[in-house]
Amino acid sequence: MAAYIDMSRVPYIPGRLHATNHPYQRYGPKGFMEIKVLPNDDLYVRVDLPGVPDDAIRYRVDAVRQKVVFFSGEETLGDGDKAGDVREYSGTAGLGCDCCVITGVDAKMKDGVLRMILSRVKVKDHDNKCSHFLPPNTGKSGRYDLSESLSPYNMVEVEDHPFVLKGRKSVLATKGSSDGCHHFSVDLPGVCSDDMFVLPNENEIKFYGENKEVYEHDESCRIFLGAISKLAFCSDGTPVLSHDIAWDAEFGVLKVRVSPPPPNNNNE
Repeated sequence: MAAYIDMSRVPYIPGRLHATNHPYQRYGPKGFMEIKVLPNDDLYVRVDLPGVPDDAIRYRVDAVRQKVVFFSGEETLGDGDKAGDVREYSGTAGLGCDCCVITGVDAKMKDGVLRMILSRVKVKDHDNKCSHFLPPNTGKSGRYDLSESLSPYNMVEVEDHPFVLKGRKSVLATKGSSDGCHHFSVDLPGVCSDDMFVLPNENEIKFYGENKEVYEHDESCRIFLGAISKLAFCSDGTPVLSHDIAWDAEFGVLKVRVSPPPPNNNNE
C-alpha cells in the first residue's frame, strides 16, 4: 500500500498541461509510445500499457517482412471488477526505413511500461547510410502547440490511448458501488507502488507519483501530480477526511476507494 508523503518536499511544477496524452503528467518524456535510434543503430521503444502484469505481455516479429513487432496484453481482473472493466491492448512498433530488418527483440515489462530494444541489420543499399526515419506510428502523442495554450484557461483535448482495444481509454476511471463506496483508478505508468502517494485534505484527494528508477535509455524520470475533488464523492458537503480512504497500486495503476463515513449512532 502506498504511504503518505510530506508535500513540502515535493518540488513545485507548473500546473499547465505538460503532455496531451496524460493530464496529470508534470515532467518527463511524453507520449503513449516513444521510439528513438540508439548510437549502435538499434531502436529503443517505450510503450505505456498500464495495468498489464509484468509477465503478461506478448510480442512477436512480423515473420514475412521483419519490419514490425506486434505486442499485446491485458489487465488482470481485480476485486470488484467486471469483465468489461478489463483493458486489452494491441499495437505495433518497428522500422521506418526500407533497408533494414529486425533481427532480435529484447523486451521487458515493468510497472505498466513495455520497453524493447529492436536489433536490426541492413539488407540492401549497403553503400548508403540508413536514413534512420522513425516509423509513422510514432505519431504526435503527448505533444501540442505551446502557442495554443499560453493561457491556463485554454483547454487542450487529452488523447485517448491508441492501443486499447477493449475497456477504458482514459487515464482516470470512476465508478460507484452498491455499498456507497466510490472507486477511482488513475494510470501512472512506470511508477512502482512504493513511489505513489495519496494525500487527502479537506477539499480533495491529492496523488503524486514519480518513477525514481530511470532506465538506461529514458531521458529522465516522469512525475505525475493530480487531485480528485470532493465533489466527485461527497455531494452533501461531508468533509473529505471523515471518509474512509484506502488505496493500493500495481502495474502502474493507482486505485483509490472512498467509503462513506460511518453512521452517527449517538442518541440524545
